[in-house]
Amino acid sequence: MHSHPEAADTLIVGAQLYDGTGAPPVERDIAVRDGRIAAIGNLSNWLAEEVVEANGRAVAPGFIDVHTHDDTHVIRSPQMLPKITQGVTTVIVGNCGISASPVSLKGEPPDPMSLLGERDAFSYPTFAAYVEAVNAARPAVNVGALIGHTALRSNHMDRLDRGATPSEIDGMRAQLEEALAHGALGLSTGLAYSSAFAAPTEEVMALAEPLAAAGALYTTHMRTEFDAILDAMDEAYRIGKHAHVPVVISHLKCAGPSNWGRSREVLESLDGARRLQPIGCDCYPYNRSSTTLDLRQVTGDIDITITWSQPHPEAAGKLVKDIAAEWGVTQQEAAKRLQPAGAVYHNMSEDDVRRILAHPATMVGSDGLPNDPLPHPRLWGAFPRVLGHYARDAALIPLEEAVRKMTGLSARRFGLAQRGEVQVGYHADLVLFDPARVRDTATFEKPQQAADGIDAVWVNGVLSYRDGQPTGERAGHFVARGAASRGDAHGAF
Repeated sequence: MHSHPEAADTLIVGAQLYDGTGAPPVERDIAVRDGRIAAIGNLSNWLAEEVVEANGRAVAPGFIDVHTHDDTHVIRSPQMLPKITQGVTTVIVGNCGISASPVSLKGEPPDPMSLLGERDAFSYPTFAAYVEAVNAARPAVNVGALIGHTALRSNHMDRLDRGATPSEIDGMRAQLEEALAHGALGLSTGLAYSSAFAAPTEEVMALAEPLAAAGALYTTHMRTEFDAILDAMDEAYRIGKHAHVPVVISHLKCAGPSNWGRSREVLESLDGARRLQPIGCDCYPYNRSSTTLDLRQVTGDIDITITWSQPHPEAAGKLVKDIAAEWGVTQQEAAKRLQPAGAVYHNMSEDDVRRILAHPATMVGSDGLPNDPLPHPRLWGAFPRVLGHYARDAALIPLEEAVRKMTGLSARRFGLAQRGEVQVGYHADLVLFDPARVRDTATFEKPQQAADGIDAVWVNGVLSYRDGQPTGERAGHFVARGAASRGDAHGAF
């Protein structure tokens, strides 16, 4: 102990500290200075410009949303309200094979790149240009980025319904290598989408080869999440093994009624593979999914809600079956007329969602779609829903485990150096929340609602959100893949 008082910018006093490692909470004070955590302990002899009385509320590392489609949103809407209001301090963009960069469009963005915006949203021909744009926008949250396989394909191929030629793969690899050199976290694929479905496994294997030398990883929206899910998982393992890189399976789920109840088998496959290579997954805490409207999923065996439709904007919020009845046509025909469109699919069982969320290898990612006029509530609600609904109310997992799934595990897996844990010297990304009050308020009917119980959020030491209001300060920036944390990253899998 020092006899003379130490000085901090911010002192958080009397918090229940959830440090991000999964350890049970301990009462601590936390001092923040120059954007870093300066001290943790009993800091009664410290002075600070701002003292925040936690009064026994929880302090945790800022949440890391590992699965976002905020690529263009962090630049166009840098206040990032859907995320900062949840206590999210870092977003990872470029998931599911679609990224805002490097992209040079020849026409309209191919599906599902349209989820990131219209043609004019894609103005970053190099990854370096994207990094510069993020930093110039000064978003309220930090931004880590993956490079999308579909984005690369659209840059180098005249059509996407075939495999790439060796010279096209070389062109894609060169762009990926440029991005890795500028701190990209890895490569993502969206093999379920028609824009990438024709890519053979070998194409992805060849493209993944530069990842290992960069200490990067491979994430995948697998070729299917329906009945052939185990084959799709095997393909993901094979790509990771070939390239000698860790794999993250995006939004792991058992989609479609014929698949319900198979989460046990799916997780057994994951556990078996994890004994041989580093593999993890993320999920969002809801039993409905959302993406563009896909005719292959309009089978009549599940409800599908339209979130937007270019030709029929009035259809937003309505069920496909009701629209079809109104128009006097089949659901397939109605869906064709609605396209291009977005949809929410009522396609998962709650038991499977719970089993996957509770698995120790699972991180939390929102998969929110910020450009949807009527977005899935996960955009605003995913993190508080895990803390309130699943950890507290349903007692599915302890709160410290819920926090680990959104912080320490995520930072280590993705190579975000000195983030994701409350440790001296780490970046001061912090969230103060009330474990008794925290809950998601976003619903399918009213999805754009801020969470309850998120009381204060600091990004790089700057108070950015307090008592339900943004402070107006925005202190996020682009975060490059951290060389330092790579040594233990494999251990986090």
